[in-house]
Amino acid sequence: MKLYINGRFMDKNEAAISPFDHGFLYGLGVFETFRIYNGHPFLLDDHLERLNASLRILDIEAEFTRDETVKILDALLAENSLTDAYIRFNISAGNGEIGLQTESYNEPNVIVFAKPMPPAGEMNEKQAVLLELRRNTPEGSARLKSHHYLNNVLAKREAGPAMDTEGVFLNDEGFLAEGIVSNLFWYRDGILFTPAVDTGILDGVTRRFVIELARTAGIEVREGFYKKEEAEAAGEIFLTNSIQEIVPVTSFSGKSFPGKSGEIVRSLFGRYEVLRETLWSRTQLDGGLAK
Repeated sequence: MKLYINGRFMDKNEAAISPFDHGFLYGLGVFETFRIYNGHPFLLDDHLERLNASLRILDIEAEFTRDETVKILDALLAENSLTDAYIRFNISAGNGEIGLQTESYNEPNVIVFAKPMPPAGEMNEKQAVLLELRRNTPEGSARLKSHHYLNNVLAKREAGPAMDTEGVFLNDEGFLAEGIVSNLFWYRDGILFTPAVDTGILDGVTRRFVIELARTAGIEVREGFYKKEEAEAAGEIFLTNSIQEIVPVTSFSGKSFPGKSGEIVRSLFGRYEVLRETLWSRTQLDGGLAK
């Protein structure tokens, strides 16, 4: 596998950064993960919107446009002979002295990873388990997709290594939050529910897309503070993230759910898969069609 690092492509065994990078020393770095479908980086504009906003919060002097990012991605795909790929677009603060820095970072390290993915297929189901570990509060006013991942690592250890199991956090107040690497939705009585961003969750790109996808289909969506009993009483539950897309849940908290046979999840997934190879942003949605 070849990586993109600061304008160069190199083999993964040759890749290196300085131990003085503050992304390593202090966790000052952010990243986006997304999929490329048949050469198209799905929802790239939305990922860059969040990435650039996070860089401003961390005072890292970098900003990425669609055009320059597509050039990097196209070249990286060619270097790795890929058309369908998992992408991690990572920006760390760059080098500094040991000690906390108040000045802005003007020489960040830009590292882009690509892994092969099979062509997109059908939905994969998971079981969801409620975690004992609580979701930590964001380091700042909102949660960033940052290098601070210990809470997620500890949660994964609690949930176990099985790929078909996702742990679901409650926040410190006992409200449903999110999965270890996913956002959470459930459907009941014609309404789609999901925890509000104010519960402390990451505002996932796929989360926002699915909310718009549902609303353009005429489905009422409610974001709020909910106890686990409200999800347990749902007719369907599903998870979302940018790599696994929409993931139907077959069991949660000891109760069975319809998984991929659920009506709402099949409907949303059908609309999702039509748009994989064309959409740049959720803002292009208009009745489920790409402009």
